[in-house]
Amino acid sequence: MAKPFDISKFRKSLTKNITGISTGFNDPDTWISTGSYGLNFLISGDFYRGIPMGKVSVFAGESGAGKSYIVSGNIAKAAQEQGIFVVMIDTENALDEKWLMALGVDTAEDKMLRVSASMIDEVAAIVHSFVTEYKANYIDLPREQRPKILFIIDSIGMLLTPTDINQFQAGDMKGDMGRKAKQLKAFVSNCVNMFGDLNIGMAVTNHTYASQDMFDPDDKITGGSGFIFASSIVIAMKKFKLKEDEDGNKTTGADIRGIRATCKVVKTRYSKPFESIKIDIPWESGMNPISGLFDLFEKSGALTKEGNRYKYISKRTGEEMKYFRKEWNDFEKMKVIMDEFTQDDLHAVILDSDAEKIVLATEEA
Repeated sequence: MAKPFDISKFRKSLTKNITGISTGFNDPDTWISTGSYGLNFLISGDFYRGIPMGKVSVFAGESGAGKSYIVSGNIAKAAQEQGIFVVMIDTENALDEKWLMALGVDTAEDKMLRVSASMIDEVAAIVHSFVTEYKANYIDLPREQRPKILFIIDSIGMLLTPTDINQFQAGDMKGDMGRKAKQLKAFVSNCVNMFGDLNIGMAVTNHTYASQDMFDPDDKITGGSGFIFASSIVIAMKKFKLKEDEDGNKTTGADIRGIRATCKVVKTRYSKPFESIKIDIPWESGMNPISGLFDLFEKSGALTKEGNRYKYISKRTGEEMKYFRKEWNDFEKMKVIMDEFTQDDLHAVILDSDAEKIVLATEEA
């Protein structure tokens, strides 16, 4: 009989002698809510989770689409509530303390560190320095005892390369000839590999721009295709005007109450990709966590219209719930469906019009 192979020696040799190698599985054990139950579900397959630690999550969209609201606001707040230290890297000099505090983010030094940076090299050095210090102090501790860190970059699309700086100083702006796309891909790839077996995660915002190609009209995500491929989670966002009051009544004319962000999860390994949800973000009250759930459940067939009301039949008890649409805007009612809704119930979500269609399209490197 052949002698059994002693894998323990090989495993120790791998991790000891080769830098950057880890063994075993590193499934996420910590998730951070986006503030939207529906968006959480489309990303993770769970209404209460959201984005995973140990990964790089990207929220890309046009200006004013709600990217910073979700990432620097909701996600940062939810992370702090779980005891996760937030390192917020501001590349736009736009994250004011009063704005963050208004969204519930704790700006105290023991809760977060805000860093202003403008170059990819600087951000890479910050992340590398943190991870190096983290490993030196905590790598020997059991995983559950290690502190958790979330990096937030708002936005990664504004980062510059040395070529950008040199050309600006010389007054000769010729473009960086693809260097930024290559550096972003290298940066994100390194982060994904570094974070894998650590309690460290990253959430970034990025920009999109309108396509000039009549044969390919979908919005483009800046940073190059390599950057998108290297990222773990990618959400594409589109901005529309919110013309409804808190009771769901339509407003007219110039009476705009906020933004309606259509979010499409174009890359995820934890749920069905290419599903969308509309999230309302009123300027006065902020995002309602159940925003978008009604449309999601209706389009999936969980909620069916019967007369002027909408009906749901409980899978567990067979009990029938029937309310007018406005009455469904209630957490306790929605929770009944959320507790029974699964991935198998989720069908392709068709948006109301072609104008609201969001398809992943990346800028070629």
